[in-house]
Amino acid sequence: MTADNAPPRAAAWLAAGALFVSVSSVLLDLAGTTPGTASFYRCVLSVPFLAVAAYLERRRRRTLRRDELLLGLLAGAFFAGDMLLWTRAIEEVGAGLSTVVVNVQVIGVPLLAWAIDRETVPRRFLAWVPVMILGVALTAGLVDGGAAGTDPVWGTIHAVLAAACYSVFLYLLRRTGMGGRPLQNYFVVIASAGVVSLIAGWLWRGVDLAPGFRVIGWLIGVALAGTVVGWLLVATYSPHLPSHVGAALLMLTPVGALVLSSVVLHERPTLLQLSGCVLILVGAYLSGNRLRGRRTGRAPDRRRPERECP
Repeated sequence: MTADNAPPRAAAWLAAGALFVSVSSVLLDLAGTTPGTASFYRCVLSVPFLAVAAYLERRRRRTLRRDELLLGLLAGAFFAGDMLLWTRAIEEVGAGLSTVVVNVQVIGVPLLAWAIDRETVPRRFLAWVPVMILGVALTAGLVDGGAAGTDPVWGTIHAVLAAACYSVFLYLLRRTGMGGRPLQNYFVVIASAGVVSLIAGWLWRGVDLAPGFRVIGWLIGVALAGTVVGWLLVATYSPHLPSHVGAALLMLTPVGALVLSSVVLHERPTLLQLSGCVLILVGAYLSGNRLRGRRTGRAPDRRRPERECP
């Protein structure tokens, strides 16, 4: 991968990863189990595949440094928090509002990169953020009444906490891959997330260690499509892109979930939901449309010589 074609190719693979991740929400709905059970099994079922990938990478490159290992463990803890809180928020406040809130990562990740790494955020991206958030709200069915749930107050709190965990996880996931060993780092992230999910899930609503073959079957699908393929692509290619571009491309996840749910769950999207998909796609493209031709000789977190916000 050359310096000239790395950003567009990385963006394409990250977008593919986001679409694979979108499969998870539909399969989790079909599994119909507790947050702790779903979060634990989607990690533990992925570990054997990721262990092989990490081992092959280690044969070609040196092992992780201590600081990389610690970042991976921390990222896994935040990923577990995101999975547990978001799954719970879906029941309490509805899939619509919980999806909208958790996707404020499109703002949270670039802000973390700006505050910690001093990475600049282009004005054109900030201008398109409200459009993408509106698109997510429409796609999630919030305008059509998608905010219903069993406990709206706690659901909103859990969704906000999930969004915070999600933003920190995505930021750390990108940082862990900058050392050139993304497969080893990602293996540590998922192993850590599995352990935290088991402990936290056991204390919060419980973990069913024998959920049955039907549930395990759906969770195997979540593990393979979402965790092994989807998030592995995100972990591998997000370090090659500016944080705001990666955050925008991950907004494709609700679009993919809407399309898949219409096929698998026979849910028919409304005109407003389809309009939301268009807004997300247009916003994700135009907010990073100067990516092509940009050289990647610099690390993604260094300042760039274009008009950007301080």
